[in-house]
Amino acid sequence: MDIRERLDGLSRGELAGLIIVVIALLAGVGLWYTRSLPRPVDVATTAGSVAPVVQSPFAPSPGAAPAVAVASGSVSASASVSAAPTLIVDVAGAVRKPGVFEFAPGDRVIDAVERAGGALDKADLTLLNLAAPLTDGQQILVPKKGAAAPSGAPVTGGVPGGPTTLVNINTADEPTLETLNGVGPVLAAAIIQYRTEHGPFASIDQLDEVSGIGPATLEDLRSQVTV
Repeated sequence: MDIRERLDGLSRGELAGLIIVVIALLAGVGLWYTRSLPRPVDVATTAGSVAPVVQSPFAPSPGAAPAVAVASGSVSASASVSAAPTLIVDVAGAVRKPGVFEFAPGDRVIDAVERAGGALDKADLTLLNLAAPLTDGQQILVPKKGAAAPSGAPVTGGVPGGPTTLVNINTADEPTLETLNGVGPVLAAAIIQYRTEHGPFASIDQLDEVSGIGPATLEDLRSQVTV
């Protein structure tokens, strides 16, 4: 007997029960299949939004670190890198635009000369170490041609406070005197005129008698000159 003959032999009640069983079986299979499919995940926050980590105020952990808000794709403010320090350098002497300029760590003396508009035609850059690194508070003093110490050693600009070689105020010419901090063409000429009229300086303190040199200028020159 085949399935059709068996179905024809069932009563109306048996046939209805069989249909209910089949429907229930199909529903169960459909429910199982639906649950086996991958389910989409709802994203609560978009990329780049802040997802704070909240610590319960009712049960704080002893010694636990405070909760920190973490931003996706961004760096925490506490881990930010501080800006590199700025170097403040005074560029003076035989340059086109002397003044005080800002530089970055690693910049060299040549960078300072170029920032000041470049050297004048009368400048002698051979007396400078153009490759020397800059330091904060430094003064770059670009000397003029012919500026040299009496001993024959060149006047070395580019160091804080002026030249490292003392200038002899009894023998130095006007360009050499102008390499001193606080001495310009007028004051250099006054020094030469004084020693011409009164003879060589007996001491550095005698500079106080030169017109235009007061106590403050004298103290500034004391560490730069000799007799």
